[in-house]
Amino acid sequence: MSEADNLTATKLTRRKFALGLAFASAAGVAAARQPNRNVDYLGKAKLEDVLPKKLGRWTFVSNSGLVVPPEDQLSRAIYSQLLTRVYARDDGLGMMLLIAQSASQTGILQIHRPEICYTAGGYRLSDIEPHMIKLPWGTIPAMSLSASSDNRTEQLLYWTRIGDHLPTTWRQQRLAVAMDNLRRVIPDAVMVRVSTLGKDRAGALAGMDDFITSMMQSISPQLRRVLMA
Repeated sequence: MSEADNLTATKLTRRKFALGLAFASAAGVAAARQPNRNVDYLGKAKLEDVLPKKLGRWTFVSNSGLVVPPEDQLSRAIYSQLLTRVYARDDGLGMMLLIAQSASQTGILQIHRPEICYTAGGYRLSDIEPHMIKLPWGTIPAMSLSASSDNRTEQLLYWTRIGDHLPTTWRQQRLAVAMDNLRRVIPDAVMVRVSTLGKDRAGALAGMDDFITSMMQSISPQLRRVLMA
């Protein structure tokens, strides 16, 4: 091998070594910044056990009758717990409650919003509007919409909590996960959906506000933190 060939081989070896060192360093930095602390406000508690069946003027009626995500592998993988209940107020008004909780182990949270599972069920959706749920100790930024089929109309309110965040859009959800991951935190997530039958949107919102206030006042501070941070 000529001197020129030796020089070229030496340069290639050094370049490969430098590239290998750079890749190793990048991998080390990435590994050092991987999320490694899980935040799960619900812990080992079961929603079925900690949510009362009597919420002020509202009494548990059944577990069925709600629109839920399709029973496929995705929905089963997303939720650690899925609670569905129907309550009735003492004046006869019915209210449907769905709480989906994910103690994520990956940091990648996918939450079925109503506009996904209702559309899959053949419902036509109205525009989605923001709605602030005012509680004695704070507010919850929720979203409201109507879902209609040929023989049924529902008015809905829902919100999501990811870690300590209450995002209202897909973009905010992804940003909340990214912010927590930068702090090396894997956040848990909860979606709360409340709905009632009827075409009177304003009246339905008033009824849902009353139900949510009664629910929050009837649960322990620990569960309240699970639902609204």
